[in-house]
Amino acid sequence: MNTSPQYAIIFVWLLCGIMFNTSFCSFNNRCSQQDMHALLNFKQGVRDPSGVLSSWSIELDCCEWKGVICNNITSRVTGITLPCSTTLQSYVDKEDKSHCLTGVSAVSYTHLEVYKRQLLNFKQGVSAVSYTHLEVYKRQLLNFKQGVSAVSYTHLEVYKRQLLNFKQGVSAVSYTHLEVYKRQLLNFKQGVSAVSYTHLEVYKRQLLNFKQGVSAVSYTHLEVYKRQLLNFKQGVSAVSYTHLEVYKRQLLNFKQGVSAVSYTHLEVYKRQLLNFKQGWLPYISSLEYLNLNGIDLSKETNWLQLVTMLPSLSFLNMHDCELKDLSLSLQYANFTKLEFLSLSRNEFNSELPKWLFNLSSDIYHLYLSSSSLKGHLPKTLLNLLELKDLGLYDNNFDGPIPDWLGEFDHLETLGLGDNMFSGSIPTNLGNLSSLINLDVSENPLTGVVSERNLAKLSKLKGLEIYSYSTLIFDFDPHWIPPFQLEELFLRFSNPNLPGWLYTQRSIRFLTIWDSSFEASNKFWNFISRISQVDLQGNLIDGNMSNVLLNSTIINLSWNGLKGCLPQLSPNVAFLSLSNNSLSGEMSPLLCGHNVSNGKNNLLFLDISLNNLSGGLTNCWKNWKSLVAIHLGSNNLSGKIPPSMGLLSNLTSLHLHENKLHGEIPLSLKNCHSLLVFNVRNNDLSGNIPDWISKGVMALQLRSNHFGGKIPPQICQMSSLLILDIAYNAIYDHIPSCLGNIKTLVFNNASLNKLRFYFPSFDGDRYLFNDDNLELVTKGQVLEYDKNLHFMTLIDMSSNNLSGAIPPQMFSLVGLSSLNLSNNKLVGKIPYEIGNMKNLESLDFSSNQLESEIPQSLSNLSFLGYLNLSFNNLTGKIPSGTQLQGFSVLSYIGNRDLCGSPLTKMCFQDDKHKDKELVDEDGNQSKFWAWFYIGLESGFVTGFLGVCCAIFLNRNMRHVCFKLICNLRDQLYVMVNVNMNPFH
Repeated sequence: MNTSPQYAIIFVWLLCGIMFNTSFCSFNNRCSQQDMHALLNFKQGVRDPSGVLSSWSIELDCCEWKGVICNNITSRVTGITLPCSTTLQSYVDKEDKSHCLTGVSAVSYTHLEVYKRQLLNFKQGVSAVSYTHLEVYKRQLLNFKQGVSAVSYTHLEVYKRQLLNFKQGVSAVSYTHLEVYKRQLLNFKQGVSAVSYTHLEVYKRQLLNFKQGVSAVSYTHLEVYKRQLLNFKQGVSAVSYTHLEVYKRQLLNFKQGVSAVSYTHLEVYKRQLLNFKQGWLPYISSLEYLNLNGIDLSKETNWLQLVTMLPSLSFLNMHDCELKDLSLSLQYANFTKLEFLSLSRNEFNSELPKWLFNLSSDIYHLYLSSSSLKGHLPKTLLNLLELKDLGLYDNNFDGPIPDWLGEFDHLETLGLGDNMFSGSIPTNLGNLSSLINLDVSENPLTGVVSERNLAKLSKLKGLEIYSYSTLIFDFDPHWIPPFQLEELFLRFSNPNLPGWLYTQRSIRFLTIWDSSFEASNKFWNFISRISQVDLQGNLIDGNMSNVLLNSTIINLSWNGLKGCLPQLSPNVAFLSLSNNSLSGEMSPLLCGHNVSNGKNNLLFLDISLNNLSGGLTNCWKNWKSLVAIHLGSNNLSGKIPPSMGLLSNLTSLHLHENKLHGEIPLSLKNCHSLLVFNVRNNDLSGNIPDWISKGVMALQLRSNHFGGKIPPQICQMSSLLILDIAYNAIYDHIPSCLGNIKTLVFNNASLNKLRFYFPSFDGDRYLFNDDNLELVTKGQVLEYDKNLHFMTLIDMSSNNLSGAIPPQMFSLVGLSSLNLSNNKLVGKIPYEIGNMKNLESLDFSSNQLESEIPQSLSNLSFLGYLNLSFNNLTGKIPSGTQLQGFSVLSYIGNRDLCGSPLTKMCFQDDKHKDKELVDEDGNQSKFWAWFYIGLESGFVTGFLGVCCAIFLNRNMRHVCFKLICNLRDQLYVMVNVNMNPFH
């Protein structure tokens, strides 16, 4: 018996029952009392001539009121629809609004919260609406339209909206605090005549737009963060900002008719464009603070004339604006209140302008560093006698340092470093009793420096005296200076440190470069109190065996230090002892009695290029804070200890050029942050690990005994820039998935970050150390350090790789060096090699490659090194390209290869002159093939055409046959006449 229809009927009845029950339950739910009271308050404040709200009474559930929409489940009011309508059916005048609902005269919400609506809409005549606290969350639209004449918000917060829109006739809107977060659009349009904001903050918007007739807008504090556009347009007649800050925008644009805009404080940071158009700047006459740091103003030739139109300006920062014109012809600049001026990091390439010394105000802070300024310092600089800060670092000023600089009684900072000043340091600088910082470093100064140069500098905190030439210190050994320094930077030629150095008890930063002195126990005790010590490049001769290092940052590289490694206190965070003559094992440094587990703060350790021996210590569990380790170029032996896998913060590990053996321990899999792994030139064995972090940027395993295949997991290293596995015993084919390495597919090497940064504790300095690697490229060993982040390389040379070169590999257009030499590769050089537009070095030598050199190879315009020697290549070297510019050594060892620069010529006899070598894509072959096909087709078509015409046309047929007969008769007569004499 078929029971399917019966089940279907039962299912339909059940479904109907469920729907009825749901509807019944929903009808039994009454609307919220809070919603009902809010709607009744709204009704009391409006005029309803057409009786639209007549159903709004407590006798009915508010969900049954006309125009009210409720949720069927929760019975909460979700919407109100009140169209302009009339009860008169015959009335059709659409222009007459006398029957519309108008006049919301007094509606008050102490706290209105609207959550997860698609639309919050205020329309048509809301004349007086007051919100103490309005919060709107996760809406697509917040819309104010048409005649909102008086709207007052004490606190308005709008979160995660797509649109906040103010339109048409918002005549009086007052916000004490307006915050808008994560919107796509904040729009003010058409007739917002009086809008007042005490505090407006807009975060993460795509657009902040002010348009059409915003006649009176007042902001006490406006902050806009991370927008794409801040736009002021058309008739913004009276806009007042006490404080305007704009951060990280692409565009700040002021257009058309901003007739009265008042800013006391304007800051613009990191923009691509700040647009000065149509003369808006002079209208901000009240502006006192203007910060344009980092704005590209290279096209603004009249920038000085514009900013001098601001009579109230006291602070002007145009640092790094790519300015080029200093208006040298201008004699005066109308800065009546200017106190701070920064024009640093620009491209003036000129002398100091005259207008700078004829300012009508007393300027206190003047910064002109790194702006390619040149010439002697003019004495007219004394016109600025009230100067407190004078920064002239990193320019091309020359001549002697003027002694009249000692007449600036109020000068606190004098920066003359990194210029071309010569001669001696004038003793008059010692008269600057207010001076706090003095920098005369990195100049070719000569002569003697004594206590006379520093005698009256009682307030001095920072001193930098460094010369590329011979500068002799001649201080009285018993002289006690009147100052206590915090920063000291020295370079001198004396064999001993100046005695007054030990009187300084407040030094936090000590730098001594390129000097020669002996380090006694007194010296090591002295520097243990200094937080940051940089003594690199000296000839310090001392034994470190019994020294305890205590400074936060210690750089003692490139010296002559001897003995065993020193001990460390838990305070040390950065330690570099590279390029010395230290010997012994590592245990005194890392396993000493001062080491306390969990309390060490060491981040950076560099003891490379010494004479250390023994094994890698197993005390790494005590140094979990380590970020970078450099142990290369020593005599360390043994295996890599598993405890190194406990260094979860490790980003850079260099163990190269030692005598380490065994396999790479599996525990290093836990180093998830590893970026650089360098173990070249050791005796390590086993397979290439397939568990190395996918974030590795540089993997250097060359010159070891690794075997096996190239693991496909390498293709998943999406950040890989350098893959160096040369001189191992790796076999099998090259995986085609190498073409999927993301960082090499795109040409974005300049964005790579192979460097280690360490911020100091004072917050205003950064000590950084670039990772360095020795790489084989362009046929030679090159060391990359500061430019390492621009390098991209794959080196698989000197292995047992076989098979063809996968064409997918040549999709790595960001690669700059490729070396597959000394393997057993066969097949052709893929034509796709022409895609690698950034390739600078290519080595396929000593393989078994065959066929011709692809013409596309000539498209590599950056190629500076090419080696295709000792293969089985044939044919002609592509001509007319840079490939002829390489030496014979690039092609030697290919018997059937010919053409320049080889001496073997291609097809010398005339018999083969018409035979030309074709390129890989067969363009020339296709041309000749189609040429002959066309020639034959034309001949056949013409012949058949003539034959058909003769066959179909009787008269033509008779004419042709008659012509043939006549030709036959003439030929017969000619032959007989010519043959008769022989008879």
